Amino acid sequence: MSKKPSAAHPGEVLRQEFLVPMKLSPYARSPRSRRAAHPHRRLVNGQTALTADTALRLAKAFRTTPAFWMSLQAQYDIERAQDEIGSGLRKITPIVEPRKERNGMS
Repeated sequence: MSKKPSAAHPGEVLRQEFLVPMKLSPYARSPRSRRAAHPHRRLVNGQTALTADTALRLAKAFRTTPAFWMSLQAQYDIERAQDEIGSGLRKITPIVEPRKERNGMS
C-alpha cells in the first residue's frame, strides 16, 4: 500500500496559504490572472500539476517568485515518485564511487 507524500500539492498550498486567508476562491482568482477558472480549480483540487505558465501568473498575483511555485511542484513530484518506486531505487548500484575529500574540500 502506498503512503501519502509528505510534500503538499501546490494547489493545497495555494488554497491554504493564499486563497483561504484572503477569502478568495479559484473563481475569484481567475480574473486577476486573466485565465479561465477551470485550470485554477483543477490545480487547487490537486487534479493537475502546476505549469511554468501558472507559476509565473501566481508569482505575479501573489508577489512571490515562479521558483517558489515550481519548487513546490518538483518536491511533490519527487516524493510521489519515490513513494511509487522506492524499493526499486534501493536495487540500483551507483555507477561512480563518491569522491574522496582532500584537505576538507571535495
